[in-house]
Order: sequence, then C-alpha cells, then structure tokens
Amino acid sequence: MPVVSSVLVPYASYLRVYEPLAAFPEPERGHWARYARAALRGETPTAQDELRRSLADLLPTPPVGVPVHESGDAFVAEADGVIVVCPWRTRLRGWLALEELPELLPPPVLDAALPPVVRGQAAADHERWRERNPDARPWIRSAVWQVPVRWFVLFADEEREYDPGNGTGAGGAGAGDGGAGDGGAVGGGVPPVLRYRTPMVQARRRVARSLKTLRESTDDGPLTEGLVDVGRWLEEFHPRSLVELDYGGLVHALSGEQLAGDRSVADVTEGIAALRSGDGAGAGAAYERLAVRWRAVQHLQFAN
Repeated sequence: MPVVSSVLVPYASYLRVYEPLAAFPEPERGHWARYARAALRGETPTAQDELRRSLADLLPTPPVGVPVHESGDAFVAEADGVIVVCPWRTRLRGWLALEELPELLPPPVLDAALPPVVRGQAAADHERWRERNPDARPWIRSAVWQVPVRWFVLFADEEREYDPGNGTGAGGAGAGDGGAGDGGAVGGGVPPVLRYRTPMVQARRRVARSLKTLRESTDDGPLTEGLVDVGRWLEEFHPRSLVELDYGGLVHALSGEQLAGDRSVADVTEGIAALRSGDGAGAGAAYERLAVRWRAVQHLQFAN
C-alpha cells in the first residue's frame, strides 16, 4: 500500500513509456497482468515509494549505489480501454544514472557520495548483466531541475493535464513527485500534478516532423541530436504504447500560478511551426519564453 511521507524528494521530471500487456513475453506478461489488477485497486507502491527506497539505499556505509535486485514494480494506466504498464526497472536505471554522474558532480563530491570502489563494483555488475541482456532499455527517463526541450516536442498543448492539488506551493515542506497518479502528500495535502500523455504513434510523428523542420531550417545542434536520440528510444517500444511526460517533483519548485500558466509544450510547438514557415523572429520569441521560464527553475538548484 502507498505510504505517506514528509521526506523531501528530488526535483526531477520523467518521460515514461507504458506498453500494453501484449508487448511482454510470458511469464513476465502474467506477472504484469496480476500486478495491474492490484495497481488499479491502489494496492501497489507509488512513485514516492520508489524514490524513498532509492534514498534509503544511500544511507548505509558503504552506500548502495544500485539495487542488488531488479524491481518487480511498475506504473499502470489505462489507454482507450487497454491496460498499459511502465516497469520501474530501478536497477537498470541506477546503472545508467551512475554512468552520467561524472558529468554532473565534481570528483570530490562524487567520491564522497559514492566511493570509487562502490562505483567500480556497480560498473562491473552492469557489464556482466549487459552481456546477458544486450537489448535491454529503460521504460523511464528522468531529468533533474528541468524538462529537456526535446521532451516537449512529443506532445500537444491539448494533451495537458493539470490538477492543482491542495498541498503547499513552491518549495513546500513535503514529498511526493506527482508522477503516474502518485498522491504523495506535501505538508499533509495532495500535491499538484502536471503531465501530458499521448499515443506512441503521435509521439513518433511529432518527432519525425520536428526533425525534418530543424534539419531544413537550422544547423544540427543539441535539440536535433536530442530528438534523434529520443526517436530511436521510442522506436524500441510497442506501437500501441502510451507516452507520458510528468513534471514529477518539479511541481514543488513552481508556484501554483506558474504551474497553471505553464504552456511549455505550446511554446515549443509554436517555435517549430515558426521555423517551418520561415518566421525566425517568431521562433526566437517562443524559445525566449521557454528559456526564461526554465532558467528561473534551474537557478533554484543553487539558491540554498
């Protein structure tokens, strides 16, 4: 059962893919079918529980950088009457996150948080595992203190879902990342939820159209490269999957007014449409609105 907590959680956003049960081979399909029935009754862990477990693993000495066993949990949703599942795959995501840490933290900080011997053992475990599972990929991508611009491209403004909740505003003392319907409490209340969901076919179409526009109107840059990467990732999943962008813990870094007024997907859509029509000034204005909004959020990372 979900557990209410007042522990602060990371300010992270998430891009998730939910696949239909038919995408999974047996006996895994049977496991997820049983799990989905329990999840729809509210009897399975939430995103908040996943974060709590990850944070708890960092407390021992030495810390546990990556779970010893893979998670058997998942997020569950219903799309057009079809049950779809997004496995947590916490162990795999832990390995992938460790590979990125040297780019995010100075060596002394990294060594203090996760000693070299811990990272070395985790890397060796990952290498052995990857030899047995060469085609494995995560169903969830995450980003800290931001939503990558390339993620916005996958969605349309009309797919926006916003629930203001009844918890505290930005910076409130509490937890709950608001992900995948998680009702984790913030200061005893229900936190806001801001997310987008779209069918896989629409996400792929938008990536393809946006890449065509960017390649015809600009030189290859970070956005183009990022879209290529996301597009390749999406191609690995069932065509009847559901794609979700969840603002997750970022809802605690934004005020209710900022969340209600956030139209980042619309800004990106407008900017790419402007490029397609040759309106460089319009594209620049849309990008500036987006950059100002998210620059303010990222600055909070260094506010204390």
